[in-house]
Amino acid sequence: MDLIRKTFPHLGEEQVEQFAQLEKLYIDLNQKVNVISRKDIHNIYLHHVMHSMFIQFIIDFKPGSEVLDLGTGGGFPGIPLAILYPDVRFFLIDGTKKKIGVVEEVIHSLGLKNVRAKQVRAEELKNHKFDFIVSRAVASLDKLISWSRPLIKTKQQHAIPNGLFAWKGGNISKEIQSLPSREYIEKYPLTDYLDHEYYKEKYILYVQG
Repeated sequence: MDLIRKTFPHLGEEQVEQFAQLEKLYIDLNQKVNVISRKDIHNIYLHHVMHSMFIQFIIDFKPGSEVLDLGTGGGFPGIPLAILYPDVRFFLIDGTKKKIGVVEEVIHSLGLKNVRAKQVRAEELKNHKFDFIVSRAVASLDKLISWSRPLIKTKQQHAIPNGLFAWKGGNISKEIQSLPSREYIEKYPLTDYLDHEYYKEKYILYVQG
């Protein structure tokens, strides 16, 4: 939590308190449903929460905008982003019912009013579109683009055009090179925002919708 306060000094007291609750919440819930590796649970802030929050250095989501977290798992990046952006509406989806159950308990425990979760696959969403799609460690980039593009609004309200933000790690060059040349992609190394060993070779990729 000290590192979060230092890296994101603008956080309000309610946001700090909500972030502070996450470790105990996930430790308790992880006993019932394993959504975070048990050997990783005590690194939740460095490996999961802050990892999700670095998008704020790339884009400032406008109040009232809508963001879909595709394949949210245990609620990342969606839960930290919902705390970070209380005036933005987040929709967290996953195909696994037990994981969505955990996410709903976290939402309820934190009293978050700007986020909802549902067990549904991206291909099943028919009647709703979003300004941005976010996705962390879910699938290959080509699949994410295929699932995301039909769900992105055409109306723009941000300086960055609507699109997909994907959290990726390791050697991602082949994954990017395998995409059609027409795709517009930006790569943001996380070590640009925090020089820490854990974030080496970890990126947020932006793909224009």
